[in-house]
Amino acid sequence: MARTQRPIDMELIFRALADRTRLRLLNLMGRDEVCVCYFVEVLKTPQSKISRHLAYLRRAGIVGARREGKWMHYRVVEPGDSRAAEMLKNVQEWLALDREMQRDRTRLVQMCCVKVPAHLAAAPKPPRIIAEV
Repeated sequence: MARTQRPIDMELIFRALADRTRLRLLNLMGRDEVCVCYFVEVLKTPQSKISRHLAYLRRAGIVGARREGKWMHYRVVEPGDSRAAEMLKNVQEWLALDREMQRDRTRLVQMCCVKVPAHLAAAPKPPRIIAEV
């Protein structure tokens, strides 16, 4: 049975984008699928806070998730509404130009692919980020 797509809640999307932590999460995901453990490490923020922000982004319909064993992976999903999709694309392009966002992204690449902390050694690596290294 096909899943029906719920209508886009414009106010919810804008509220989701009105928080710096959520913007940093969107930036870290970029075009990748990223394990929550990397968000915690890069942003130096408790897992409970990261999960709360990711849940908000999921409710807004701009982030999807999947479980792989004990690991939760998150990715940006394109909203069904073309205006919302275009707006999200523009936000992501803008984030890529921000210095703090660039530093976050560099930390993610370093952490998952260059200097992997021991406690993240078993964590799944984002495939596109590995290709960047």
